[in-house]
Amino acid sequence: MNAVITGASRGIGKALAQIFALHGYNLFLCSKTESHLLATIEELKAAFPAVSIDGKALDLGQKTGAKLFGEWVLNNTDSVDVLINNTGTFIQGNVSDEPDGALEEMLGVNLFSAYHTTRAILPKMKAQKSGHIFTICSIASLAAYPGGGAYGISKYALLGFTRNLRAELKEHGIKVTAVIPGAVYTDSWKGSGVAESRIMETEDITKMIFAATQLSPQAVVEDIVLRPQLGDL
Repeated sequence: MNAVITGASRGIGKALAQIFALHGYNLFLCSKTESHLLATIEELKAAFPAVSIDGKALDLGQKTGAKLFGEWVLNNTDSVDVLINNTGTFIQGNVSDEPDGALEEMLGVNLFSAYHTTRAILPKMKAQKSGHIFTICSIASLAAYPGGGAYGISKYALLGFTRNLRAELKEHGIKVTAVIPGAVYTDSWKGSGVAESRIMETEDITKMIFAATQLSPQAVVEDIVLRPQLGDL
């Protein structure tokens, strides 16, 4: 079994790599920062010596990077069982006052990375008539909030992309799931003043994603929506 995970060097992506390796999946990982990716690969190899783990450092926000990553995956495996589009970024601001270029950057990283990576890998999944694509969206995909201007726009679009994929691929035996989490405790929350106990753990997300892969071929979880018990921040 093979899993392809983007944004895999830290946070949710790294936790996803850990849970899939734990269950015997070979991993094909991607992250923009080579030093972080190599450190993560070495850590995973030490913890899970029975599986194959490799990665490529590429900027998936650029079409060429996403296509190169997809080609690398296809050249190094006969099957892709799971693809998780996790690459993402966040720039604070409202539409009226956020930095110039914020929308272009977040559309590139949050939306185009998933679009082009998926398109590159889909021929393999279609040929095998199976596979499961997860896209890490956000609660911001469902409702606007102050300070989430271009980010929310990009995540709304990402959810739209995922739902189009679901409609398009159901007849090919390929499952598609939108993962829609609220606040998850990762490095971005450290030093924020918000108590770690107030928001979700990365393992809350990864356990739900892995569970969705365990259903029969005739069942699919279309949306996974998770929020902190006390509600959104």
